[in-house]
Amino acid sequence: MRLPALASGLPTGASPLGWRCFQIGLLLLPSSALLASALFVVALVLGCRGRSPWWRDSCNRVLLVVATLMLLGTLRADRADLAWAGLANWLPFFWGFWGFQPYVAAPPARRRAALWLVAGTVPVILTGLGQMWAGWRGPWQLLGGLIIWHMSPGGEPEGRLSGLFDYANIAGSWLALVWPLALAALLQRGLSRGRRLTVLLIAAGLVAALLLTDSRNAWGALLLALPLVAGPASWLWLLPVLLLALLPVLVAVLPGVPSGWQEAARALVPEGIWGRLSDAKHAAERVPASTRLGQWGVALGLIGERPWLGWGAAAFTVLYPARTGQWHGHPHNLPIEMAVSFGVPAALLLVGMVVGLLGRSARRGMAGGALFERAWWAAALVLLSLHATDIPLYDSRLNIAGWILLAGLRGRQPAETRAGAP
Repeated sequence: MRLPALASGLPTGASPLGWRCFQIGLLLLPSSALLASALFVVALVLGCRGRSPWWRDSCNRVLLVVATLMLLGTLRADRADLAWAGLANWLPFFWGFWGFQPYVAAPPARRRAALWLVAGTVPVILTGLGQMWAGWRGPWQLLGGLIIWHMSPGGEPEGRLSGLFDYANIAGSWLALVWPLALAALLQRGLSRGRRLTVLLIAAGLVAALLLTDSRNAWGALLLALPLVAGPASWLWLLPVLLLALLPVLVAVLPGVPSGWQEAARALVPEGIWGRLSDAKHAAERVPASTRLGQWGVALGLIGERPWLGWGAAAFTVLYPARTGQWHGHPHNLPIEMAVSFGVPAALLLVGMVVGLLGRSARRGMAGGALFERAWWAAALVLLSLHATDIPLYDSRLNIAGWILLAGLRGRQPAETRAGAP
């Protein structure tokens, strides 16, 4: 895969220095949130200069209302220290959504950004596979300690690939987000044999690493992205092929299937897959408070007690153990987490804005457009879907990548933005 030169492809109206910092930041993002963030701050400052006032953008007005509700809720939070600290997961990224837009406003810029994210994921793949297959362990320090890679031999938790991330599910979320972009890089036309082989090795390594995370969400995202990136023209043959490939897996894990059929299917499907999907090994050991449904039930009760401004950011971390005796850092559903922390109005506004961006970009043709446009839209949908049963945005690298994807969905040309169109 040939990476584009930093100086070329400057988007119309974007700062040359900001464009360089943005691209290098994308390359470094999965390896070092610290270095990437420093570069992104420079890109954001330069990306906001010379543009129409931010309040003319309808999305920014929504984010302003959400930020106000968040601040009001924080003022009445029971644990003010956690609540104020938790705002760092939100308010800076509202600025990022606005400041990143000049760098991903047009399809060529989004394609370049996608390629940088794929290239930046190579260390994640290599260290993850080395962790699982060669017993690599950290910490490894680079640049005098500016980059520190913590890796547990055998993964975290044991037996599941986590690589440069703290936990296997987070690693799986990153790989799932990048998978549509890597697939587009593989399917693009005009590559020489050597470059296509390089991209094929990266894509194959990514899929292997993703499978080794044992993340069911990531496995689902792997399949979801295939038809979206391949495009509607492929659905006539691709969807039946996927269904046939999934049929043995479904027979192996679904309850109520005749035992003979299920045993035959389980002989075909690797035990690591059907065992993980059916969760038969741990199902009998789980108490209700440790399940997703148990967490959601308690969270809905908390929302009912304070529906308007919530309990403050990170309140679930404190309230859930107090109510159930089980510790969980979040309820594994982003809309529910937002409603617990900041109230129902803030959750509805922000979730509605994100879903609206996804729908509007699809109506404008991104979901069925050029190859990398489909991949960008698919990556955004994948990340949105992951937040239905987990909250990977609490990893800063995924949070940054997510807001860059949303900025790309906004996808207006700089001339339109400078005119102040909503």
